[in-house]
Amino acid sequence: MTHLELGLDTFGDITTDDSGARLSPAQVIRNTVAEGVLAEEAGADFIGLGEHHRPDFAISSPEPIMSAILAQTSRIKVGTSVTVLSSDDPIRLFQRFSTMNAFGQGRAEVTLGRGSFTESFPLFGFALEDYEALFDEKFEQFVTLIRNEKVSFESRFRPALKNATVHPRPEAPIRTWRGVGGSPESIVSAAAHDLPLLVAIIGGAPARFAPLVDLYRRAHAQMGTTPKEVGVHSPGFVAETDELARETYFEGYQKMHASIGASRGWPPLRREDYLREIEHGSLYVGAPETVALKIASTVATLGLSRFQLKYSSGPQKASAILRNIELYGTKVIPRVREILDQMPRS
Repeated sequence: MTHLELGLDTFGDITTDDSGARLSPAQVIRNTVAEGVLAEEAGADFIGLGEHHRPDFAISSPEPIMSAILAQTSRIKVGTSVTVLSSDDPIRLFQRFSTMNAFGQGRAEVTLGRGSFTESFPLFGFALEDYEALFDEKFEQFVTLIRNEKVSFESRFRPALKNATVHPRPEAPIRTWRGVGGSPESIVSAAAHDLPLLVAIIGGAPARFAPLVDLYRRAHAQMGTTPKEVGVHSPGFVAETDELARETYFEGYQKMHASIGASRGWPPLRREDYLREIEHGSLYVGAPETVALKIASTVATLGLSRFQLKYSSGPQKASAILRNIELYGTKVIPRVREILDQMPRS
């Protein structure tokens, strides 16, 4: 198996203090920097910050927070989870990541995706009917930028660009992932553009995504290219015992489900459904041994080279999140590696 990276990510969910009082977005942002520093100290390989433009998430601009984490760490990779490219500018995005990688010694990564929310479209003056076309065009432009010093664009959404060099040039290529939610077309696109693949699995048994991961590898085989890394992002929470983890996590997770589900027609989350998702689906909630066994199973089933635990979900207590990160880094990560080392080689 290729080297396995075990990381964390967050959307900057608005959390609470120990009394249950809601924290300000500014405090959540400051806490996110501290969480990134703790993630390195605990032993995580990566921390990702998602982009959202909603009142329940504090992170709308991941890069300044990434910069703060990079400035206070020396080893951990720091990236986005994901960048909503459709409503961003590929050239400015390239410049921001080139700049971060200058002082981060190449540790800044970007994950490109369409995003699961649409608030950024009216906010930045884009039409929702252009949802697919905007992403496709900007995705092609960004891939061109990371692979060529001189670039030219024929574009529907901006004036043409002819034989331009975008500065600053990075010392090494910007590590760029293609984030997908399960669309076969997106899987094939990741392979066709020779990018590593990050699959967001937020519900259902991880094994049901095996055909999509296999599609990525078969697409590479048909093109005669070598598959890049495959990673998975899923939510979870670690505490000292299974019971404590399930009880601590449920209230905030249920509130997040209700907040998002209100606009999507989801039914209320029942405790029995929550527990079923922990037992058989894609919630990695429990004591370190429980979570490690489940992560190791997912890694082995899908042949992953990265797993990212989304450690914040809804209005959790900030102190519980710190303990979650600590246990994940110090207990879960080494145990996952130990379990995988003990598995028979295929």
